[in-house]
Amino acid sequence: MKAIAITQAAQNGTNLESLSEITLPTPVATGHDLLVEVKAISVNPVDTKVRAGFNAEQPRVLGWDAVGVVVATGETVSLFKPGDEVWYAGSLTRPGSNSEFQLVDERIAALKPKSIDNASAAAMPLTAITAWEMLFDRLGVAENGNENDVLLIVGAAGGVGSILTQLARKLTNITVIGTASRPQSQKWVTDLGAHHVIDHSKPLTEELARIGIKNVTHVASLNQTEQHYAQLIEVLAPQGKLALIDDPETLDARPLKVKSISLHWEFMFTRSMFETSDMIEQNRLLTRVASLIDQGVLQTTLGEHFGIINADNLRRAHELIETNRAVGKIVLEGF
Repeated sequence: MKAIAITQAAQNGTNLESLSEITLPTPVATGHDLLVEVKAISVNPVDTKVRAGFNAEQPRVLGWDAVGVVVATGETVSLFKPGDEVWYAGSLTRPGSNSEFQLVDERIAALKPKSIDNASAAAMPLTAITAWEMLFDRLGVAENGNENDVLLIVGAAGGVGSILTQLARKLTNITVIGTASRPQSQKWVTDLGAHHVIDHSKPLTEELARIGIKNVTHVASLNQTEQHYAQLIEVLAPQGKLALIDDPETLDARPLKVKSISLHWEFMFTRSMFETSDMIEQNRLLTRVASLIDQGVLQTTLGEHFGIINADNLRRAHELIETNRAVGKIVLEGF
């Protein structure tokens, strides 16, 4: 089968040109695995991070979002059958979705939404899982609840922010404030349902004061946490909650003590990496998100379609994501 893999460690600061097309044997499904013929993928910041940190002898196939068709199943599979159209975000410990065929554990896959095409669906699994777990599992926001609370989403125009904004607005009663710094991204966040949009390139206290809000009860910091950390502590109300997904080099938790602010990490690969006893929750989560899309409650977060799945287009996608200026998700489709 055809695959696109990272083949060399970084030299002179980058290994982007080492994203290359290779040929691999088609894998065989056993146990809980589905063999999926990949139809569409999207590219996430994790793709660029794994590529940049690659330093191994064997090529590594990247990619953690996919939509495809089940062509074979392992002997213990009970949730799917050949011919089913599925979507998933895969596992960080296994070969990725930038290949014609991929193995994925049935417990982290679900039937794709019926009402949208493959490209639109491929934009969403990883970010939907991340956003859902962050909002409901980590920050403890309740469906149809939190009417007196305020959620600040830093980086609301990106992939996770785009679905988190929708989930918070459509499924809870929390006030949603998204940050975005450019007119294009500000309009995107507004259209997704944020009650307010503020500019994270300006002091957050001033931007919140501009819209008449002094403190927020919950923060979802999706990028540049180090840059905003002190300001986030300042704007959080006593006993507030701070959740993040990015990778600050250092994070001193001591300043959180005075306000009794709780700190939460979200990493959507935890369940699949450790094969936790509740691993199937990602199947249920994606099933629920698919239903919400088909009901018209949620919309795709596809930002740009970069064409077919090949090395050139993947390099372009990685380059754009590394600028931190992508709006929505970048999708590729077909081989």
